[in-house]
Amino acid sequence: MGSDSETEKSAHKEKDKKKLSALAPIAKPLAGKKLSKRTFKLVRRAAENKCLKRGVKEVVKSIRRGNKGLCVIAGNISPIDVITHVPVLCEDSDIPYIYVTSKEDLASAGTTKRPTCCVLVLTKPTKGELSQEEQEKLKADYDQVVSEVKELATSVF
Repeated sequence: MGSDSETEKSAHKEKDKKKLSALAPIAKPLAGKKLSKRTFKLVRRAAENKCLKRGVKEVVKSIRRGNKGLCVIAGNISPIDVITHVPVLCEDSDIPYIYVTSKEDLASAGTTKRPTCCVLVLTKPTKGELSQEEQEKLKADYDQVVSEVKELATSVF
């Protein structure tokens, strides 16, 4: 029995290594395992409540319109030129951003089948209203992730 879990662990480590080798050199600040998990949970919750902008075009348009939120960017985008302007836009608009290792994970968290370069997590839905309870849950997750992202960002620069 023990050997099964060992082979699974080594396969998992190989997969993680592959993800890290595909990372773009500009992928900083990069979320660690715990922060990635929390970020994906936040993205999933935002997607369920329609508080999510997916894809470069939609995210950029939303930021330019003055929407605030947390920008989550996939670190394994190729060619990198597709997303290089997003962090700059975020910094200009005082929007915290974080890189995660893979666009596939980001897409599955955002409940889409296609890999996604970046998403913008908003605290309020663009249309309609959220129930008080859902709003509070989303806000709590959002605040926790944003504080960790800011902490990570200050340690990087």
